[in-house]
Amino acid sequence: MTIQTIIQDGEEKILLSRSDYEDLIDARDHAIAMRDVAAGAPTLSDAELDDFLAAKTPLAFWRHRAGLTQARLANMVGISQAFLAQVEAGVRMGSIGLHLKLARVLNVRMEDLAIED
Repeated sequence: MTIQTIIQDGEEKILLSRSDYEDLIDARDHAIAMRDVAAGAPTLSDAELDDFLAAKTPLAFWRHRAGLTQARLANMVGISQAFLAQVEAGVRMGSIGLHLKLARVLNVRMEDLAIED
């Protein structure tokens, strides 16, 4: 890794290649993931990972993994089953507060319920 320093506007700046920068980001993300696993974040088997990738949304996967029906989970977070079905299908978003409740009940992070574009 080659690092250069420059002074710009009276502040020392670091220059490094895009590849080195991406390696640092990957190392940071790995460290965060390992910290989360050590703190009890859920991990997935190969079969569960296949199920996760096949699920319509992360919420659908985590609900199923928790062994909950839509009706039971909806009741636990105080919404209708019909609304939960729409959120789970990606048709409706739901509020941040709802996602926080869902994450708590499912014992996952809110980020684990996010749909990536």
